[in-house]
Amino acid sequence: MNTLDILHAAVANTFRSRLRTTLTVVAIFIGACTLTLTNAIGTGISSYLDVQLASVGAPDVLSIAKTADTAPGLGDGPTAYDPVELTASTAAATETGGSTAVLSPSDLDTIAVTDGIRDVNPVIAVTPSWIEYNGNGKYNLAVGANSEMTRADLAAGTQLSESSNANEVLLPASYLTNLGFADADDAIGATITLGAADYVGTMHEVTATVAGVQNLTLLGVGVRLSRALTDEVAAIQMAAKPDGLDTGYFLATAHFDPEASAERIATIKTDLATQGYTAQTVADQIGVFQTILTGIIGVLNGFAGIALIAAGVGIVNTLLMSVQERTREIGLMKAMGMSGRRVYALFSTEAIFIGFLGSTVGALVAILTGTIVSAILADTILADLEGLQVMQFAPAPVAGIILLVMFIAFLAGTLPARRAARQNPIDALRYE
Repeated sequence: MNTLDILHAAVANTFRSRLRTTLTVVAIFIGACTLTLTNAIGTGISSYLDVQLASVGAPDVLSIAKTADTAPGLGDGPTAYDPVELTASTAAATETGGSTAVLSPSDLDTIAVTDGIRDVNPVIAVTPSWIEYNGNGKYNLAVGANSEMTRADLAAGTQLSESSNANEVLLPASYLTNLGFADADDAIGATITLGAADYVGTMHEVTATVAGVQNLTLLGVGVRLSRALTDEVAAIQMAAKPDGLDTGYFLATAHFDPEASAERIATIKTDLATQGYTAQTVADQIGVFQTILTGIIGVLNGFAGIALIAAGVGIVNTLLMSVQERTREIGLMKAMGMSGRRVYALFSTEAIFIGFLGSTVGALVAILTGTIVSAILADTILADLEGLQVMQFAPAPVAGIILLVMFIAFLAGTLPARRAARQNPIDALRYE
């Protein structure tokens, strides 16, 4: 019996007991389908994160904050009293309602002279109260954080210029309808009004030009303000501030050489860490999302693995029953000169075919279902996240899953195949 004969016989023998084989295939189908879907989710979201990092992430900027355990009152115990740092911390906490782990002006000076840092700028927390266009009503707004670390994913218009002295904004696409714009192109060049309260609550108005409209991304949401506009709103917020109250900053951004190697960037981070500062690139921040995603996918893959283990037990049971039912047939094949190795190959091929059948059907159903669900989500719930496909089915991972399941099936079929190969032909022929 040559290889083709073994393959043909294995396929035919698989369907001798259709109900038993079908139940085993269903178990494999569940595991393979789940594994394909979870892998597609990981591929889809990881691909989106990579695209976001490549397209809107600023590669030469660090986000720097004071390390938590160096802040006053944290760590192993209270730190020495510093009136300058205390007043800066009090001001920052008052302005933003946050904690007191802030950067003082002296911290900015220390960061600026760190080897490898080209310049450092504080991230000023500005909180305009409302936004309005052409008298169409005032609306609450959120100001995008860490805008200097990313480039906006623009639907229309241009990026904000760090060197410009003009008051400019980037509007999220979701703001257009409420503000009264027909579309993104209609908003470009329009003049909007922001309302900002000073230190004692008096409201002031500032005008700005819409430079661009941005799509929603994971790296930044909310209205983006130009540096000039940020400075003007910050000056309004600090108007009427009590004398002697310094200002602190929760974050600062620092530029380094964009051609710097990964080792050089790591050295800069280490130098800042020894001075009590935590520094992150956009890639580091994306890495947090990817780590969480990997953990979630790992848990889901674990459930799929449990289903595949159960399917493996089903394959063992199916083939053991097949060996018992075909004992006389095995004896006859061996009496006619078929070697134990060929018998082993026959039953192993049956196991592999069962695995192939279940995994292929499972993968095809997963691809069909996942593609439909992903398209529906992209047009509804996730419509604002431009370019996000929750599930992406790459050929290589799908083929890898099918091969993995077939390998598991082969391992599960090893015991029944060995038992069949070791049958004594004389005893097998006398088996009732």
